Amino acid sequence: MTQYLMAVHHDFDAPLPADMEQIYADVDAFNKKLTDAGAWVFGGGLEAPSTATVLRAEGGEILTTDGPFAEVKEHLGGFWVIEAPDLDAALEWGSQAAVACRNPIEVRPFQAE
Repeated sequence: MTQYLMAVHHDFDAPLPADMEQIYADVDAFNKKLTDAGAWVFGGGLEAPSTATVLRAEGGEILTTDGPFAEVKEHLGGFWVIEAPDLDAALEWGSQAAVACRNPIEVRPFQAE
């Protein structure tokens, strides 16, 4: 089995949808489905990009800055790490994740060891 990252891309500046309770319930149901299928490895939601700290190694020192690394509208809002037999199976899980959380999902395999 290959491990895949399913990254949730979220627009944190957009107003929260009125149906957040339903989205949370749908994501919980999806997480249970992943777990029951033995595909769940790890996952979680992330706080807003404004809570980030960026570390850079420059000139032998570590420089820190507050806020997100990239100045973009969409940021990583959460993720799942799953195990799937192939890309098609991972994309099927990603499709279900997109429906559950109502955000774009990026599916990427981890590098082979």
